[in-house]
Amino acid sequence: MTDQTTDQMTAYAFGDSAPAAAATQLAAIEHYLDNLTMRRIRELDLPPGGLCWEIGAGAGSIAAQLASEVVPQGRVVATDRDTRRLTPARNLDIYRGDVTVDTPPAGPFDLIHARLVTQHLASRRALLPALADALTPGGWLLLGEFDCRVPPRVISAPTEADGELVDRFLRTLLGVLTAKGVDMAWATQVHQAMADAGLTRVHSVTYAESWTGGDAGCQLYEANSIQQADGLLRAGLTPAELKRVRELTHDPAFTVMSYPFVSIRGRRAAGLHLVEQATETGGAKR
Repeated sequence: MTDQTTDQMTAYAFGDSAPAAAATQLAAIEHYLDNLTMRRIRELDLPPGGLCWEIGAGAGSIAAQLASEVVPQGRVVATDRDTRRLTPARNLDIYRGDVTVDTPPAGPFDLIHARLVTQHLASRRALLPALADALTPGGWLLLGEFDCRVPPRVISAPTEADGELVDRFLRTLLGVLTAKGVDMAWATQVHQAMADAGLTRVHSVTYAESWTGGDAGCQLYEANSIQQADGLLRAGLTPAELKRVRELTHDPAFTVMSYPFVSIRGRRAAGLHLVEQATETGGAKR
């Protein structure tokens, strides 16, 4: 892929202004989602010599497991706008780039995976057919997104006022991200979008869990409060309120639900070009 400067690339709602918080965000996401993601990948029974593309590889946890465990005799290509946290390996290649503007790596691929990427992209719907067409016959596209149509629910807090504050923080945070172009409902639309792109055997799983103050999961909310602080303050939260929100993410008397995560996968039919398939069937196979 081409190596472009950051300002030429597609805008990303979390930007690069708070590197420590970004590292915390990535670690919290890995803690929450890596086991689920890898379980979904292992269900696909990919060939050990297969070729995989990890889009938006982050800190590289899934790319590394793909290379070492899933396709140890094959190859993994990991791409991201920021590759500083990624480490190449014997069968793991790292490229800096933006999936919406750069030429994709050479395929076709047995698996293309992106987690918490496409809901940030304005071209999300148009991108799916291109990704589907980059699969081998029988190859899989696996996407995962947060379903944030409504804010996560506060279960318990030290005081009623604390619970109301976190509820307001989460509602405001989702509003700030929406204003930056993040599609909070996209997770619920991916399944049909995959089918419309001609993929078969489309299957979705939704997962959520509770997070208690001090847990790794709550650190995601703390990181988000730092990364989006400017927008949150402009939207009416005060510095003191943001400080209290961050304190609560470490308080064992506080519990909140996670962002619901939707994992969606679909398969390219063997021996038939996807565009031709969609045309012949008048839409999607199931």
